[in-house]
Amino acid sequence: MNENVVDILIYLYENYMDGEQAPPSDQHELRDELIQAGFPAVEITKAFDWLDELANHDQSQHGDTNQSHSLRVFTEEETTRLDVDSRGLLLFLEQNDILTLNARELVIDRALALDTAIITEEELKWIILLVLMNQPGQEAAFARMEDMVYNEVPVFLH
Repeated sequence: MNENVVDILIYLYENYMDGEQAPPSDQHELRDELIQAGFPAVEITKAFDWLDELANHDQSQHGDTNQSHSLRVFTEEETTRLDVDSRGLLLFLEQNDILTLNARELVIDRALALDTAIITEEELKWIILLVLMNQPGQEAAFARMEDMVYNEVPVFLH
């Protein structure tokens, strides 16, 4: 089984984070469940670390969220790891008030924190969903993003 961190994050979201079922109270129980589900222990540790970093992220780190006319220039690493479709998705979500500037930067940070060479648009959607879930006051944006993820409607048709 060639599972990566995003697959584990999706599993955790679909099984526990959407509010339908409470996760095991002990992280070791959750780790055991993930191992029984076929996920490699190394990737489980990376996923837990990824979630810890997301939870501990300082939201004031990236400046003012009220800047409405800014231009984001992607670094060489970002353009290599986030393809054109992924970068287009970020721009679309920002222009449609689903992502704030701070949330966009956090999404890029969390995407680059993954141990994968290329982050696909589908993987990026899940990262965005998890970031929005962790952002206070972003419930409406989270609901819109969740709809995009689960209904698999092309976002550019909205």
